[in-house]
Amino acid sequence: MSDPSTDDGAEPNETGRGDADAPDATPTADGSDGTPAADGSGRTATSAGEDPDPTTTAPPNDPEPSAVPDSPLRAVGVAVGLGTLGIAFVLLSSLLVFGIDAAVVELPLAVNLGLTLVLGQYVAFGGLALAYLLYRGFDRSGIVSYLGIRRPSLTELGLVLGGWVVILIMVVSISTLLQVIGAETAANQSAELAVQNPAVIPLLIAASFLVIGPAEEVLYRGIVQSRLRESISAVPAIAIASAIFAFVHVIALTGGIQGRLTTIAVLFFPSLVFGAVYEYTDNIVVPALLHGLHNAVLFTLLYVAVAYSDELEELAEGGMALLPV
Repeated sequence: MSDPSTDDGAEPNETGRGDADAPDATPTADGSDGTPAADGSGRTATSAGEDPDPTTTAPPNDPEPSAVPDSPLRAVGVAVGLGTLGIAFVLLSSLLVFGIDAAVVELPLAVNLGLTLVLGQYVAFGGLALAYLLYRGFDRSGIVSYLGIRRPSLTELGLVLGGWVVILIMVVSISTLLQVIGAETAANQSAELAVQNPAVIPLLIAASFLVIGPAEEVLYRGIVQSRLRESISAVPAIAIASAIFAFVHVIALTGGIQGRLTTIAVLFFPSLVFGAVYEYTDNIVVPALLHGLHNAVLFTLLYVAVAYSDELEELAEGGMALLPV
């Protein structure tokens, strides 16, 4: 198992995540500059009680000669690789569910959906995130620190509501613009399933908070965006992570290429809000709640539309193409 400071060139700060905007190391109480040793132990020679040879020891402010430097290009490569693996694992989980369904003749819809959510979200996204952090050598407390897992404060809950309002304005504005210009959009497979089987919508609403929001945010904000932040500043990190997140939804869309590309471009904007909220709070629970709230509201609107009005159903189906699930 590799050390979390040297796995792929990243050098996380004291919270587990590096920060491209963080200041240089400052002297510690014992006079050392706090620079990690080349062996990845996080200790300087003097802090370990050794007596270094002044003729062979690098100056305190110089980088370790054998340390592997991180770079923005490497960070982007790791982020894209993790996002791609996320898609691959989701596809594998779908094949597994299909195989189980075929083996038992036909699974009940609720069971099929439950398996798809568990395998395609918890196992695919959450499992990949956990495997990556374990590979980097983080223990339980290190994982909690790296992701920023804690109970949200009242201020952070307020940001969830505020962020949802911002996303709602975005969705309404963009949907109106697309209708005016007559742009083609893709359909969301979850929305199509819900329209055809309204009884599963309550399950999808619950899954938005319990499965979809947490699993996707842990991987695409907690891992992808955080890895980028170890090497680059906040704005490009949020933008790149949002682009990766939006693109992976190509597997959840149906329709022509142009419609899919348009929908992916639209999904980029809510993702920016998820990323900005995570950057501001450094608490993965906050964007997970925001993501879940956004999906749950859209599923609720769809349920009302299907149950009570054919005209509202058409409007809701158009909005459901913007589901970031």
